[in-house]
Amino acid sequence: MSRLVAFHAGGQDRYGVASETGIVDLTAQFGTRFRGLKEAVAAGALAELLQAADGCAPDWQEEDVTFLIPIANPEKLICVGVNFPDRNAEYKDGTTDAKAFPSLFIRFPRSFTGHGQPLIRPPESEQLDYEGEIAIVIGKGGRRIAREAAYDHIAALTLCNEGTIRDWVRHAKFNVTQGKNWDRSGSIGPWLVPFTHAAQLDDVKLETRVNGEVRQQDRTSRMMYDFRYIVSYVSTFTTLVPGDVIVCGTPTGAGARFDPPIWLKPGDVIEVEAEGIGILRNTVEEE
Repeated sequence: MSRLVAFHAGGQDRYGVASETGIVDLTAQFGTRFRGLKEAVAAGALAELLQAADGCAPDWQEEDVTFLIPIANPEKLICVGVNFPDRNAEYKDGTTDAKAFPSLFIRFPRSFTGHGQPLIRPPESEQLDYEGEIAIVIGKGGRRIAREAAYDHIAALTLCNEGTIRDWVRHAKFNVTQGKNWDRSGSIGPWLVPFTHAAQLDDVKLETRVNGEVRQQDRTSRMMYDFRYIVSYVSTFTTLVPGDVIVCGTPTGAGARFDPPIWLKPGDVIEVEAEGIGILRNTVEEE
């Protein structure tokens, strides 16, 4: 599997290619051209980075580095809400039919942490919840992108645990911003997998586990708004640019939907896994 990683080691932020044997550090070789993976995405250079690492001995082992979110400073980080069957029913608001258009909201990069790092539960609320999702990274920008051309605009895939402070989501009538943007409440990673063909998205198993127990499981073929539609719809009202990240929705089974709810607590281990992408793993700590 081709995997591009952003990480911190040796006192600086770096990037490279991860394999089963370790991480090949490409920072010195490409650092004057690309400050990070966002710039490599914008240049269409992910294949070049992978080729440069081919056959090289690893410079770092995964246990010796701190994983960072792969795209450190996207211009836009847009999330899609309620995008799998039965999630409307979970809300118990009397509506069960899918809406004509998707629910969208914005998150800030500071609200995420990297693979292997703890999600932070703030003192203001114990209602830290998980949402396992697939995220797409835009490689070719555009406005009013046609649905049939949407896949041409995706450079890479990654995973997201769209961690949420549930009671703060409900502080206001028309927005969820407060509950979605607590520092390091969610995670993105562990790496970028270059997007090269439709089968990587069209019918992929997505699963979330908490302490080994399966909590969420579905397939992307059942999404109410598929990846092509999402790219086309979002690009209708805003210009997408290279490095933008779109988090595309979570299956039913978040902790808030249990009776009583099951919130994440310090020491929990959450794993988000998708076929062909990998496993995003995080623990939980109190702030």
